[in-house]
Amino acid sequence: MAASPSSIHVETTQNLSKPVNITVLEGHDLKGLKVDTPLTFVRVEFNSVTLGDTPKVDVSSDGSVKYNFSLSFDVQPEGPHCLDDLAHKPLLFTVIEVLPKEKKQKEEKTVTLGQAVLDLLPLLQGSRDFKTTLPLYPIPGSPLESLRPDAKCSLNVIVTVQDSLLSLYQLTEGNLLRVTVEGAYAVPEAFVPTGPLQNYMVGFLVPAVGEKECPFVLKNGTLKIGGERELVPRPKKWPVSNILAPGAQNISDSFVAGGDFEEEDGELTGPEDREIRILGETFKKRIMWDLERRCYLDPGAVNCFRKRIADCRYWPVEIARMPSVTSTKGKAGKADKGGSGSAGGGEEESLSFHGVTYVNMVPLLYPGVKRIRGAFRVVPYYESDVFERTRCTASLFRDGHHLAANRFGAVGLPAKSLPRNMKEEKPARENTVRKLSMTVRLQGSETAVEAAASMCQNVEGQHYADAGTFLVLEFALDRALVPKRLQEELTIRVQEMIPPHPQLPRKTTGAQKAVEDYHSQVISIAETILEEYHELFGRQLAEGLVVDHQNMEEQKCHLNYELNSSGKYFAFKEQLKHAVVKIVREKYLKTTAFENLDQLQAFLSELYVYLVDQMHVALNQVLTQQTPSPPPPTSTTSEHLRLFAREAQTNGDYVLASTYYQERLARDRQDIQSWIDYGAFCLLTEENLKAQECFREAVALNHNHVTSLLLCGIMAVVMENYEEAEVFFEDATCLEPNSVLAWTILGLFYDIQENGIRVEMAFRKATKLLKARQAKEKSLLEGVEAGGHKVVSASTIPQIQSTAFSKEELVFEDTADIPFRLRSESTEPTHRAEEEGAVAKVSTRPSVAPSKLRMPTPKEPAKGHVVLFDADGYPLPSAPPPVSIFRETIRFLMEVNALQFVHKALAHELVSPLGGPSCEYYLVLGQTYLLKKDYDNAMACLEQAVQIDYLNPDVWAQKGHCCYLTENFSEAKDCYERTISFVSDASDMHSVYLKLGSIYLERKEHDKAKNIFLLASMKCPSCLTWMGVGKACYRLKEMVEAEDALSEANALNNNNAEVWAYLALVCMAGGRQLEAEQSYKYAVKLGLDNEDLLRELKEVQLEVGFGDPSF
Repeated sequence: MAASPSSIHVETTQNLSKPVNITVLEGHDLKGLKVDTPLTFVRVEFNSVTLGDTPKVDVSSDGSVKYNFSLSFDVQPEGPHCLDDLAHKPLLFTVIEVLPKEKKQKEEKTVTLGQAVLDLLPLLQGSRDFKTTLPLYPIPGSPLESLRPDAKCSLNVIVTVQDSLLSLYQLTEGNLLRVTVEGAYAVPEAFVPTGPLQNYMVGFLVPAVGEKECPFVLKNGTLKIGGERELVPRPKKWPVSNILAPGAQNISDSFVAGGDFEEEDGELTGPEDREIRILGETFKKRIMWDLERRCYLDPGAVNCFRKRIADCRYWPVEIARMPSVTSTKGKAGKADKGGSGSAGGGEEESLSFHGVTYVNMVPLLYPGVKRIRGAFRVVPYYESDVFERTRCTASLFRDGHHLAANRFGAVGLPAKSLPRNMKEEKPARENTVRKLSMTVRLQGSETAVEAAASMCQNVEGQHYADAGTFLVLEFALDRALVPKRLQEELTIRVQEMIPPHPQLPRKTTGAQKAVEDYHSQVISIAETILEEYHELFGRQLAEGLVVDHQNMEEQKCHLNYELNSSGKYFAFKEQLKHAVVKIVREKYLKTTAFENLDQLQAFLSELYVYLVDQMHVALNQVLTQQTPSPPPPTSTTSEHLRLFAREAQTNGDYVLASTYYQERLARDRQDIQSWIDYGAFCLLTEENLKAQECFREAVALNHNHVTSLLLCGIMAVVMENYEEAEVFFEDATCLEPNSVLAWTILGLFYDIQENGIRVEMAFRKATKLLKARQAKEKSLLEGVEAGGHKVVSASTIPQIQSTAFSKEELVFEDTADIPFRLRSESTEPTHRAEEEGAVAKVSTRPSVAPSKLRMPTPKEPAKGHVVLFDADGYPLPSAPPPVSIFRETIRFLMEVNALQFVHKALAHELVSPLGGPSCEYYLVLGQTYLLKKDYDNAMACLEQAVQIDYLNPDVWAQKGHCCYLTENFSEAKDCYERTISFVSDASDMHSVYLKLGSIYLERKEHDKAKNIFLLASMKCPSCLTWMGVGKACYRLKEMVEAEDALSEANALNNNNAEVWAYLALVCMAGGRQLEAEQSYKYAVKLGLDNEDLLRELKEVQLEVGFGDPSF
């Protein structure tokens, strides 16, 4: 019996604890207050908890001391020390001297010498042990500071863990977020350094463990008077308050580097903001923190972080001031005792100057971006504005969350727990006013409403806006949320696109070549004479005329007469003249005039004999019965023809596509796939009879071919021959009983028949088969072995997701985070109702540009989503999210253009428990509208798909196609560029390259066009890809490369008029008149209809003075 998810979680949580062992080895260069060999010990602290003290050991005369003391603490998610603590809190070592006892002294006196800090971040980067030497920093008033300022005191420490704190999956899929709060500049003039001490705070929330939010509260900002700029680089500081040594407060090898504000990602980056930045950062008051808060994001939190950014776009970062006495006195104590309404009210009243800045986090979703830094304006905090812009419903400061933030690294507060009823007993002022406003509104008094609303005006927060305050922040990740291809990889791929052509064979010259040319000319003339003879006497031979010697002589005389009278005899002599001259020069080496006639006659006799002999040799080759030589191999394979056909089909040239499909069949009529492809094309062009014939031919070739049977059944449904359709579908399920596709299509057929019982039967069978397959894949993914665990690579798992799903979706993507209202629009069985209802919902949404991504907020946890753990308590890689049986079927149906079944499957997908309005649903729906040329509805669907999965390259590609077809080339260009920037390619990159390249050519970005067409030519060379390369090279004046590319295009398709036209332009540029005129002739003959290109041809012809034979 399988264990329930809850029992798995309970068992594994007991094993989640991981001990971290610390060994203090020795100290160096230590001296005491009163003696040179003091008695010292080291106190080890972590997370405001004292872990232990080393034994008290005397320092040797050379200042060294050996402690050799070990201790440990446990790291566990729900314990006092968690992974987040390791990320942003250091291990603190305090060296304490025990002073010698004086007379009548009962208790020992101690003096703190210094402190050292150890960064435990390597443990979160996969390290299991490391040894380091830590500098010991003196605390104020320490003997190390006053008596020995030049001393280099240090401690040697070793940190070890038995097992890595993070599993391989957590290391590869998790991330580390670093947030640096540098300072707030141009703060209100009301901030003065005199008077009661104030605690300046900055805070916000970040998901750290799944969707569990981690409060980032950075406190104790230092108010400074303006006058000079802050130094850069300057060290970043730890966000903790128990470090007494000033030097130990700095994080090792971590600095605020600054930089040009024009290159930042914030708001004040324009030239008009330059004066504001200079005044604020130099002359006006400021509050400086320079604190770096780090947080480990587990894989679930990374996914949630991405979704939150895409959904909200802006991240609220709050800033406020609170009297320091309030943070240290009775409030926290009252909270420990249970809290009360007055306690909450006092905390609320102590908060002042509450502002917020909205950080645009969308750049972190750009491919390859790992860091954003910039200055962001501070505005008054209003709950309604924050909710409208960020969807956040609570304030980190006003709702009291910062009191519990010590759990996540708050500064300056004791570790106290927040009472459970504190939030309920302390309503915010704005909530109270909202209730008052609603009550007054019900009474119908608008004046009273305005008066009530004025009560909640954040007057103090308005000072930020009046003063022009801006906050400088930095968000950095170890790995980009959206990976990007490396430039080195792209360079290598471009270099591999066009390999160097092999050297051309050396031309054979000399006597042998001259004789071979003479043979070829003789053979050509002999063939012409034979054709003439057949024209003159062929009918007589067909009628059975007996050819005797007399008839032969008559025919010979007649033939000679015809040859002489028509001028052909003279043409034959001219044809042989050049070959004879070459023989004279190459064979006999005669290049000078003869001295007398005797030498000339002797040479002519010898030459005549030789030419007659070679003529007989050539004629014997022609007249000898020989087996014909095999035709030369074709340069294009069946796959090439299929590519060319799909290319023409995508461009809307159905005539050319049909030609390519038919050529495939002419080459091999026994290829089933060729029949299926041509049938699918005929189905697209609504030539149903041809499609049916093709699918039947495929079945005739192999009666056990399940795909052909299914397609025949689909065509039978289209032709309304339901009896035949049922036979085909049932035969398919019998031949392949484990086919999810066959059972699903059978269920769709029964749904068309309104046979509810059989519909249920077929879908249940398909669902059962799909679950069995997913269970098998899940077991492979877990890869659990006895005595340990094994993480199976995702590449070894059979892929059931299409390329339309991103890597992130295949890890922890939940299917329930789509708007539930769309799922419940309609449950009608008719596909048109659901389709139109869904489109009506999405068509009213604004356009989603690549720089303005939005995503619905998760409404509920995914149903049935279980996180499994290994024996050590670490989560195993999650299996791909379950998909419905209809999603797989839709992919097959779209490939064969069976749109009637596609709409039926989409309707079922919309109401399926595992389906719903997912990204792939809207993608397919948009594709069907594109095929119908309904571009408005197609764009609405694709925009909705972008909101659900902004990392899907197929969605961006289809959106680009839609914009391209509607002649919105600027938007299409952005979509195509985003598509090719992703690591994973779209399912049809060929059309993306072609259309993006054409846009670049139209915009005269010829370098980019050349690179794009080269990419396409490397992957799938075709006439259009090489022609694009040729066009770009011609515009770049690279004539040699242009001619090579156009020649490649011409070899693949010599019926393309534009290729001939550009060849004519290249030849005219090179001064080659004959080739230019021939190319131009073929361009005109093939019907060149590009008016601009024709005009350019005419202009170049006029300029060079040749190129048009009709001149």
